[in-house]
Formats: sequence, C-alpha cells, structure tokens
Amino acid sequence: MSTVTAPRTQSPAPARTRTRLDWRLRFAVLSLIWGFSFLLIKVGTEGYAPFQVTLGRLIFGTAVLAAAMAVKRERLPRGARVWGHMAVAAFFLNALPFSLFAYSELTIPSTLAGICNATSPLWGMALSLVALSEDRPTRVRFAGLGLGFLGVLTVLGAWQGFHGLDATGTAMALLASLSYPIGWIYVRRNLAGTGNSHLSMTGAQLLLATVQLAVVTPLFTSLPDHFSLVPLLAIAALGALGTGLAVLIQYGLVAEVGPTTAQMVTYFIPVIATAAGVAILGESLRWTTPVGAVVVLAGAALTQLRRGA
Repeated sequence: MSTVTAPRTQSPAPARTRTRLDWRLRFAVLSLIWGFSFLLIKVGTEGYAPFQVTLGRLIFGTAVLAAAMAVKRERLPRGARVWGHMAVAAFFLNALPFSLFAYSELTIPSTLAGICNATSPLWGMALSLVALSEDRPTRVRFAGLGLGFLGVLTVLGAWQGFHGLDATGTAMALLASLSYPIGWIYVRRNLAGTGNSHLSMTGAQLLLATVQLAVVTPLFTSLPDHFSLVPLLAIAALGALGTGLAVLIQYGLVAEVGPTTAQMVTYFIPVIATAAGVAILGESLRWTTPVGAVVVLAGAALTQLRRGA
C-alpha cells in the first residue's frame, strides 16, 4: 500500500532507549493499518462504486497530510516540471493501484488482494533489470524472484487451472502491485534531489491523485441513491488511517531505523489481511493461500538482499 515518494534516511533520534520501543510499536500499528486496508476496501465497495471508494480514500488521506503540513508549516513544491512529474507519480503510486484494488475486490476476496500486494518487491526487481542499470541483482535475488512467482502460482492454484478464482479480478490486483514499482522507478529517475521535503512532495502527490479521480469518477459512476453508513466509515478509515496516517508513521520509521527495516512491513501485510478477511468477513481459505503466501514472502525477502548484507 505504498503511497510516498522515495524517502531519504535521516539521523536517528537521540533518545535511543526510548525510541527502540517506540519504533517497534509504530511498526506494528503500520502493519495493522495496511493489513486491514484490504478489508476496508471490501466493505467500502459493498456500498459504493470502486472509483468512489478510491476518490473518498484519497480525499480523506489528503486531508490528513494537509493538516500535517499546516502544523509543520510546510509548503507545496513549486515548478511546472516538478508538478508534471508528480502527476505521473500520483497516477502510478495512488490513482491507478488504489482503483485497481477496489475493482479487483468486487470479485476476489480481500485475502487474495492482500497477498497480491506482497508481489510488489518481485515486480520491482524484475523491472530493475531493465530500468535500473546500477541495480544489478545477485544469484540469490534471482532465486528469490523465481521463488516468489512460484508462490504466486501456488496461491492461484495453477495446476488446477486456477479453479474457483476470478481471472479478471486477480489480474487487476497483480497489476495494482506492478504499478507501485513502476511509480517508484519513475520517482527515482525524475524526482530525486528536488530539494522539497518528503511530506510536501507526498501531500502534493495525493492532491494530484485526488484531482485525477475527481475527473474520472463522474464519467463512470453516478451518485448513489442513499449513503450507506458502514461502507462510508470504512472509506473514511481507509483514507485517514490507511493512506494519511500510515504515511506519517512510515516517515517516522524511516527516520529512526532506515528504509530497509521500515519496508519490512510489506511482509506482514498479507498475514494480517488474510487473518482479517477470514475472521471478520468470513472469507474461505484454501491450503494453497497460506502456503503460497509464505513462498511469495520468502521470495520477496530474497529479492531485497544486497551484496554484503
């Protein structure tokens, strides 16, 4: 559920004994928030169209970041070139994947959507082979890539002909996961070293994604006959917590423990999404789902290893 532009590591907080407990607690909170996001998407789509769910999510998320910017007296970035690149980043990191996940959960369980989200590191490594010449993988990372996609096939039950799965919904969830590394590579190439703070850049990014959805949503949806309260509350929580607050928590984690440790949250998301979907929504769970998820996470972890790690 990535939403921020590539963060830079900052100096750790001086009160080391106190922050050690603090970052672990916030790491757990972030895992829970993003893990439950797929359940909230499912609940939101029960009362509203997928584009409406995404638009509401972005509105609430942008409002949280706008409030944080106001408190810290941050300004939006300047320059047409920067805003042009951020519009592309907003599309690939927010508007497109958020919409695809919302549409996918019309036909697939939230558990499967959460597991598909965990394939982002696999897509990222595969794309880096082509797009990032300075990021050459090792044999271990190649093995992780192969292992990860073997896990995907296990989750989908490929040897059974993908029986019982909606191909379109699953493809949308996988495309959403692919969209994130595309956006990250674009950000790395075009928005590195702009001189703007990460909070300012991400606030502008979410604002642009909100504008994009505000243009698209009326073209493909109509106003609902009535406003369902529970789905609306799910959308509000998805935006305020899963998009806005989660980004702020992630900033703190990166500042204290670095991006490598902070991104480990990716491996807890499918576990929590699966548990929430089964326990709260009553979604069915075949043995291929948890087994394949473990294989996916193991492969994704291997793809993140660097030389000398």
